[in-house]
Amino acid sequence: MLIFAANHGIAQRGVSAFPVEVTRQMVLNFQAGGAAINQLCRDGGIDLEVVDAGVDDPTEDFSSQPAMSAEACAAAIRLGAASVKADSDIVCVGEMGIGNTTAAAAICMAALGGAASDWVGMGTGVSGEALKNKVRIVEESVALHRAAMSDGLEILRHVGGKEIAAMCGVIIAARHLRIPVILDGYVCGAAACAAHAVNPRALDHCIAGHVSAEPGHRRLLDRLGMPPLLDLGMRLGEGTGAALALAIVRGAAACHSGMATFDEAGVSDKD
Repeated sequence: MLIFAANHGIAQRGVSAFPVEVTRQMVLNFQAGGAAINQLCRDGGIDLEVVDAGVDDPTEDFSSQPAMSAEACAAAIRLGAASVKADSDIVCVGEMGIGNTTAAAAICMAALGGAASDWVGMGTGVSGEALKNKVRIVEESVALHRAAMSDGLEILRHVGGKEIAAMCGVIIAARHLRIPVILDGYVCGAAACAAHAVNPRALDHCIAGHVSAEPGHRRLLDRLGMPPLLDLGMRLGEGTGAALALAIVRGAAACHSGMATFDEAGVSDKD
């Protein structure tokens, strides 16, 4: 389980119900073993690694300029790629970053079209005027950068985040290493969306662990042709949906490799 954490310049535009300090506080909670993902990894025998992709070095406010330089985006992708251990059986990815559902919505809108309202959800709990503000910011930001977003990586650079770029790096590296990947929620799905926009075959090794409560996530998975293993209305992030889905993948692998055929078990055929 790889969790990438980073902060976002767009958070200063009031798109989240929580302050950016929560990202650092949650990283400390992960490290102390007190978060939900710690319990799920402990229970499931999953190795957990938390990677700081830019907690104290946030992206720029993409409502006025690109979120990252080309160098910063490439560095975040390399960070994610380098985090994949070649001897891993399977890799789950998750994230933590206040403001990152705004970045996810902007990536999906830029890559797949539609209106901002199709992709923007409550995130950490914004509603009313704050939600309208979030929709407006995504719409205006995508329009601002539209001409420069020539491919999936440029979309990622202009309206993404460092933890999202790192997860994209995980997906790319795992593809080369022939390691399956279980994707977590909406933000993780946005990282996959950026990779898919570069090459539609880039996700052939990926499984959608679950569909979250964010309405854009269901729309995204439908567009990517990735049916989720679980539909539990989760919105926690931090890899929790992927961790729960891993038990299903393990069970499927055990049955596939260990079950006897009807012939081996001596089971009669139908008349």
